[in-house]
Amino acid sequence: MLAAVRDLNRLELAGETVRACLEALAAAAPGWLAGVIDVSDWNLRYGVRVDSWRLPTSETKRTALTTAYGVDGFTLLEAVYAPEAPAWLAQLPAVEVLRTVLVHNYTRTVDRRGREVVKRREADVDGLPPGRCRLTSPYDAGARWGAKRDMFWCGYKVHVSETCTDADPAGAAQPDSEDPPNIITNIATTDAAVPDAAMTTAIHDSLAQRGLLPDEHYLDSGYPSADLLVESATRYGIALVTPMMADVSAQARAGAGFDVAAFGVDFDAQQVTCPRGRTSASWSPARQRGTDTIVVKFDTDTCRPCPVRDQCTTAGRGGRQLTIRPRHIHQALQQARAWQDTKAFKAKYALRAGVEGTIRQGIAVTDMRHARYRGLAKTHLEHVYSAVALNLIRLDAWFNGLPVDRAHTSHLARLELALAA
Repeated sequence: MLAAVRDLNRLELAGETVRACLEALAAAAPGWLAGVIDVSDWNLRYGVRVDSWRLPTSETKRTALTTAYGVDGFTLLEAVYAPEAPAWLAQLPAVEVLRTVLVHNYTRTVDRRGREVVKRREADVDGLPPGRCRLTSPYDAGARWGAKRDMFWCGYKVHVSETCTDADPAGAAQPDSEDPPNIITNIATTDAAVPDAAMTTAIHDSLAQRGLLPDEHYLDSGYPSADLLVESATRYGIALVTPMMADVSAQARAGAGFDVAAFGVDFDAQQVTCPRGRTSASWSPARQRGTDTIVVKFDTDTCRPCPVRDQCTTAGRGGRQLTIRPRHIHQALQQARAWQDTKAFKAKYALRAGVEGTIRQGIAVTDMRHARYRGLAKTHLEHVYSAVALNLIRLDAWFNGLPVDRAHTSHLARLELALAA
């Protein structure tokens, strides 16, 4: 979902943030602002939107302009936080946004002569905050940059949950049927930087609070993980119907050789047996990036003379090494990966395709791809109203025996409906 703001580069963001703060202060405390800055001088630089005029193309001039924005921003903050300034000025949202943008994009140091030096942060020297924290606009502090495959956007994500039945996949109305129409049961909104998998538990919690947990939850492949397979079953009693992310080992990516699934794992004996019948030499529980794992190694003398070594490991020295998850997670993951390759799974998972029609309907009817408002709270409220509208449309069609229009109603069709009424 695209945020209702312009896309700004770092130079434009710095200048426009200073301008937005000046506008807020000029509206809230004009007398105070006139006493701490030269209004006519600052108005020359910040009287109009920064992205409305041509920025310099010379790297030297761009660097100088970037520094000027930083110096002005820090000067303004020092005036706001000065002891003689009204305390409530620091509580203005635009002031906090300016402070955050300056911290994210600038450094302040003192040189050997005792002079303060303000310069823009460089990623390879000074470091930059991660994308999930970095502000993208002074007018929407909740929007973030997101990426999915080759698509990039500034804004939010909407996560849609709905009931799904295959009794009427074409959307034809069945008013006398015992099966009701598919209804949206949950809407979640996040900034664009939040990964889908981070929302699976939150969505289950939301459904549980309203007594709407399903027995089976059909998910896009971005939402599950090995841990969530187990957690959903044990904590909520939900079976996740979803393709799991593929094994990323070199053997699995190449489609040749022996990946993890080719090894026999005996958790009781704490040993792994390779396809040639040799057993592992070590079994070491570990914690990697916050996740419980088990590192298994085979002895060098075992692997070196093996005739299929090239199909098993790319290590120049040493034997094969595997990283597996604890028993309950490892077994759940292997079972899920084996099941998703069957015809039964593919036939079952085809039911999830219905939500794509719901998303298409949401885009066509309520323009769900574009935010009408700024901020996460208002954007989420917009999504909730969109879901209510779609549910009312579906219920109306079901009660009146009409087909559900999941795309767009033409003007001619609207005229016919109006004349019929």
